[in-house]
Amino acid sequence: MSNQSKKDQTQELIKETAKNLFFVQGRFAATTQEIADEAGVNRTLINYYFRSRDNLIQIVFDEAHKVEKEKSEVIMRSDLNFKDKISKFIEESLQTSLQYPYLETYIVSQINNGNCHKRDVEEEDLKRFYKDIEQAMESGIIEKMEPMQFVLNMISLLVFPSAVRPLIMENMAISEAEFNRLIADRKDIILKLLFKN
Repeated sequence: MSNQSKKDQTQELIKETAKNLFFVQGRFAATTQEIADEAGVNRTLINYYFRSRDNLIQIVFDEAHKVEKEKSEVIMRSDLNFKDKISKFIEESLQTSLQYPYLETYIVSQINNGNCHKRDVEEEDLKRFYKDIEQAMESGIIEKMEPMQFVLNMISLLVFPSAVRPLIMENMAISEAEFNRLIADRKDIILKLLFKN
């Protein structure tokens, strides 16, 4: 194996390990040493490849953020009818929640710390989306309300369970596998709550 591809593999391993610690295990305070131990590499390699823990976190965050942004673009720009568009967004969001249970919590914590935030959505896309919501209300498939209230309802139903995952698992005595099953089953429940028919 060439040195370059070995270097690429090691960098990828460190990134994947950091992603796993932050977004899968929710260990946001993981130190450079803990990331290195988990990846089975020397701590100096992290500084060598990424200069600092903060830089590694920024890179990992940007990659995770891209996942979120792509999801938003699907919903904003697709030619699907409104209900199918929302259905696809819900499905992809739930998939992300299952893959990275702590991603949303991490993004919120970064925004609260004043770090790493970039606005996701283009203004034109937002205008088009609000128009879609208003048309769906006019046609009677969703309740009439301020369009932003519809967005808040959808996001709350999607994000809240994952955002408070440890609390729900602890208080309701739910296992990891059971919680994942509940999340996977949420699509139809959410659609029924959001849409009249």
